[in-house]
Amino acid sequence: MKITYIHHSSFLVELRHALLLFDYTEGPLPELAPDKDLIIFASHIHGDHFAPVIFSLAVKHPRARYVLSDDIPAKQVPQALTAPVNFIGSGHTCSLTLTCGSDLTIHAYKSTDEGVAFVVSADGAVIYHAGDLNDWRWNGEPDDWNNQMHADYLCELNTMRADGVHPDIAMVPLDGRLENWFYLGLDEFMEIVGARAVFPMHFWKDYDIIRRLKELPCSAPYRDRVADIRACGQEFPVKISGDK
Repeated sequence: MKITYIHHSSFLVELRHALLLFDYTEGPLPELAPDKDLIIFASHIHGDHFAPVIFSLAVKHPRARYVLSDDIPAKQVPQALTAPVNFIGSGHTCSLTLTCGSDLTIHAYKSTDEGVAFVVSADGAVIYHAGDLNDWRWNGEPDDWNNQMHADYLCELNTMRADGVHPDIAMVPLDGRLENWFYLGLDEFMEIVGARAVFPMHFWKDYDIIRRLKELPCSAPYRDRVADIRACGQEFPVKISGDK
């Protein structure tokens, strides 16, 4: 499996039989192998996670399909688009059959902001993309608002754990705008759910924030599993049990 960091919260995950493109809005893409199924995800309507440019990818790729959060209006989908589009809401599961005959399964969890987070199972791998599911604790917000945010986030994480979710790779927000709370959501995710490798995202080109996370004592149990993202287009090989 190979993961390419595209931009902001967008990643391309390359599996044996499928390409998974998450929350693409801009930036150069690697070559998208036409012999693999291309599944394009958008976690919610925000402009840093969804852009109509994703629909142009189906013009060039013969096996493109879309999985969109159901907060994205159907009118955003071009009428001329011939590639299949699946809308999914929180708590729901959908299954797609790949050209090779195996199934790709998506389960959606409720975001603490808009839309959903995705857990995708395919080719022997489990991939988590958080979208905007995070512990958005903002300095300046009332304590009751922040406490409710915290409770809602932990509720989703504990639901994942109860569902037996343990991803091979997880893409999780690490947002410096939260100031001293920038690390909180990722740290809680790794404590409650965990992943074999975690890829920070949503850090607004502040690559140094990853170093800051790794210097915190709380990251000691998992810091060697945090990807050192330093540039758009950076590639990361990840070995999983389904790889040959």
